Amino acid sequence: MAVNNERAGSTPLIERRSIDYIPEAERHGRLFSQFTLWMGANLQITAIVTGALAVVLGGDVFWSLIGLLIGQLLGGGVMALHAAQGPKLGLPQMISSRVQFGVYGAAIPIVLVCLMYLGFTATGTVLSGQALGQLFSVSDSVGILIFASVIVLVTVLGYRVIHWIGRVASVIGVIAFVFLFWRLMSQTDVGALLQIRHFSWSSFLLAVSLAASWQIAFGPYVADYSRYLPSATSSVKTFFAAGAGSVIGAQVAMILGVFAAASANGQFAGHEVAYIVGLGGTGATAALLYFSIAFGKVTISTLNSYGSFMCIATIISGFKGHLTVTRMQRLIFVLFIVGAATLIALLGQHSFLGAFKSFILFLLAFFTPWSAINLVDYYCITRERYDVPALADPNGRYGRWNLLGISVYVFGVLVQLPFISTKFYTGPLVAALGDVDISWIIGLVLPAAVYYFCAKKWHSAVPDRLILPIEQNSTQQAKTSGTGRAAAQA
Repeated sequence: MAVNNERAGSTPLIERRSIDYIPEAERHGRLFSQFTLWMGANLQITAIVTGALAVVLGGDVFWSLIGLLIGQLLGGGVMALHAAQGPKLGLPQMISSRVQFGVYGAAIPIVLVCLMYLGFTATGTVLSGQALGQLFSVSDSVGILIFASVIVLVTVLGYRVIHWIGRVASVIGVIAFVFLFWRLMSQTDVGALLQIRHFSWSSFLLAVSLAASWQIAFGPYVADYSRYLPSATSSVKTFFAAGAGSVIGAQVAMILGVFAAASANGQFAGHEVAYIVGLGGTGATAALLYFSIAFGKVTISTLNSYGSFMCIATIISGFKGHLTVTRMQRLIFVLFIVGAATLIALLGQHSFLGAFKSFILFLLAFFTPWSAINLVDYYCITRERYDVPALADPNGRYGRWNLLGISVYVFGVLVQLPFISTKFYTGPLVAALGDVDISWIIGLVLPAAVYYFCAKKWHSAVPDRLILPIEQNSTQQAKTSGTGRAAAQA
């Protein structure tokens, strides 16, 4: 532990790495930081709104809470399996997709991931803009611009600052949520709300889908924030640290959202931030709550922006070859990403809630098959035996395009279409199933099974072990150590 702290202390505040492999000499951090990062990322207003949707869209309190918990556990398990890849590979999440899709082919899911980040950053910015607007007595649009400036700064600083923000957000979030729950309990007859039970499969599975999609959407970037941990870090412990932080944080926030929406008498939709703050009071208390809401969104919005930067760099490096990103280039990337998200937020801030529900459910069609393929390949086919240097070589082991992975991915997206139910698109089998959207279940199970059986037969040669880049520092230390031993023997 002392070695890890020493490494962290010698690491510059502004991150110098981007999508390249993290050498062992630069590894640092503790598992607890994974827990606090993901708890802080989930104890925030968007998770509250997501939980509230289960009630706003027709569910009762009791079965909504059960459905949300089941979705958290299912989706959180998928998310945490991705997190466990970070310390072993020392790479951002999406670059490892080149094993399954090819060096060029990996750009297909990565482009879609960029769109996800853009959407989540935009929707989070809307809520943060509302909070800052109330806090500083300015318009929501000005609040959006203030929030965007903060996100640019934190994203440019990078990994260490993001984890520090996550720890602070966890503390602030816990204090704010304890206070809000206390105020809610004192104003609402919670027992009476729990007694109202009218189970329906459509509402119940909607709650499951809301929570599962929330967790699965973290999968494409969760390893970005565990890749600096020492390679000897236990995969099981990483799984539980990241998964527990995310599941506990999200479930607590969504429980608050469920009770808030159920007791709002229709006043929640369209006034999400104001209503939540109103639970706590007015004056100085309200100002502190507005601050906690905005600060809580800093963590997750920074994760989205940082992940976007990683994805864009990964796409460019796949076609261009090795990519070294300077600090100025990093700033330009981040300004472009956050600028695009801010523009979307400014244009769409008045039609947020309905669009957000459709957006997060529709995303499942594109990310569940990617997740299924990546996890089956890593844990069941290659069994952690990646050739990391070959990930940067289009002529190497993984090739330019992996038709097996791409074909199964396309199949995984298409097979869900009959079961999707959103404002963007509703499949032909949805009505026959009582308007229940089960597309995400189809998108996880079928692509996983098809890829497993096909890869067992047609997968390219798998290395005998995990092959990592030669670390110059380690090589130099070995030479120095060898020279020292020779001198001692002489």
